[in-house]
Amino acid sequence: MLDEFKKVAIYMEGHIYTDYGKMGLGVLRYLKNDIVAVIDSQNDGKNTKECLSIERSVPIVKNLELAISKGAEVLILGIAPSGGKIPKSWLLIIDKAISKNLSIINGLHDTLSSKYKNKLKDNQWIWDVRIPQFIPKIASGKAAKLNNKRILCVGTDMAVGKMTTSLEIYKWAIENKIKTSFIATGQIGITITGNGIPLDAYKVDHACGAVENMVLQKSNDDWVFIEGQGSLLNPGSTASLPLIRGSCATHMILCHRADFLTLRDYRHIKIPDLNKVIKLYEDLATACGSYPKAKIIGISLNTSKLNSKEAKNAVNSLETLTNLPVTDVIRYGPEKLGLAIN
Repeated sequence: MLDEFKKVAIYMEGHIYTDYGKMGLGVLRYLKNDIVAVIDSQNDGKNTKECLSIERSVPIVKNLELAISKGAEVLILGIAPSGGKIPKSWLLIIDKAISKNLSIINGLHDTLSSKYKNKLKDNQWIWDVRIPQFIPKIASGKAAKLNNKRILCVGTDMAVGKMTTSLEIYKWAIENKIKTSFIATGQIGITITGNGIPLDAYKVDHACGAVENMVLQKSNDDWVFIEGQGSLLNPGSTASLPLIRGSCATHMILCHRADFLTLRDYRHIKIPDLNKVIKLYEDLATACGSYPKAKIIGISLNTSKLNSKEAKNAVNSLETLTNLPVTDVIRYGPEKLGLAIN
């Protein structure tokens, strides 16, 4: 877990504006630590506030040396390439960071701890976020017997805003004095909160049990947000079903990119009518009545690629189509969805 007093730099070379930069963007938006620099030579001299829809203003620098000169003590690898492998091109900056006494936070499947264990000084560490910390029992559906509200974000695709939506409504719930908790299930959420389960690093047989274990630990909270992963529509995703089964969700929020007509990485796969997607998730979650009647209570619409007028039109159009509350939690706030949970 990252000490809250450590100063952080984020490596985002070439990916400030791409979906693969979601690790860095999530850290920029939610990490409480002092972030002293973002490393991206393509945007050297700018700051994050002028480049992104994020209030936090962090200088963007061209190299690690400048980040260290600003006080960086920890380097976060802020890019999430497809498949979670560390590109060979990163090894130079990782080697340099280790030699300069920085600690590393790595959210990818490829681990670094064993590779560098003999090079670390006493005050250095490497946190491979995607290493499971426990082996759970096989899931048994116990979460279905809980009396709280278990809120899961599901998606029409990868990287459409599931974690962001959960965290924004979670913050809203806290502000409204609701006894609530957030369960991180991916590398960004775990890095931000300091705990959780790296769901996609668990064996298939253990994934539902890992989710169930975490949900049962939060049984005394009135609302429990479970960070969503993947999509039932995506051929490369196996993460959604363990989250649905392990949590026995009572409420779901559908997350969608307003500018997407097809899947991001599979353009030959069209996103169906959202009413059909809603029915798919509800039918699967309930499983013919075997589990609690989980309903999609609203839609979180990512309008980041649209202008103001286009965004409002997209929200209004989708509300008319689905008869559900729709909002962009970053652009307009999460209240509409928070009230729908009540």
